[in-house]
Amino acid sequence: MLEMPGVGIGVMLFNENNEVLLLLRNANPDKAKSDMHLEGTWTLPAGKVKYGETLLEAAKRKVKEETNLDIVELEIVSIADDINNYAHFVTIGFLANKFIGEINLGHSEEQVSYDFFSLEDLPNNLCIPSKTIINNYLEKVIYQGSSRKKLRKEERK
Repeated sequence: MLEMPGVGIGVMLFNENNEVLLLLRNANPDKAKSDMHLEGTWTLPAGKVKYGETLLEAAKRKVKEETNLDIVELEIVSIADDINNYAHFVTIGFLANKFIGEINLGHSEEQVSYDFFSLEDLPNNLCIPSKTIINNYLEKVIYQGSSRKKLRKEERK
């Protein structure tokens, strides 16, 4: 278990049918290495922020690495404490208002498939960090802390 929280990002990308892109992580933990042990789950394009990298740089890098898409016009839609028995991450959720390119998972064995899903019909094995980002987006809530106090987008201004 990590002794200090890490910083992670997840990015929502929608197609022309307003369906969100999800990637299926390999069920083999050696091929889908994750500090939070998210193997075998559907996830948004996501990952860890590297030292010296900005949140926006990390979001663009991870989407490019995992999907071969270039993203622009990012906005923050969620901040969450993702804590399980293995790790604690502060996860920043982004919405990419525009992306360019064709999806290609490349040669990595980390993701084995991708699909677009309606927000009303998400897979049962959606990983918790991605589920939180999507729920916060739908509820227009940026952060739900331990007190469960909601910080709505309208309250940030």
